[in-house]
Amino acid sequence: MKTILTLIFVLFIGVAAQAQNGAGEVKVETVAMSIVTATAQQEVTVKNENAVARLYMFKNSKITKALSFSTKLNKAKLA
Repeated sequence: MKTILTLIFVLFIGVAAQAQNGAGEVKVETVAMSIVTATAQQEVTVKNENAVARLYMFKNSKITKALSFSTKLNKAKLA
């Protein structure tokens, strides 16, 4: 009985969904655009700045130190 009611309900929902009047075809208006060629020169200024950059011996020393931690569970146990 439950399966028959479920089947009728699903068919009713399907028929009701198909009976809906959808919007008609919408025509899209096309716009004609022409190609314009224009050239513009941009000036680039070069600045001579001597900035100091720090150089470390090992690139990722803080990261590798943080990732190489060990816990009590990592230690080997004797049998």
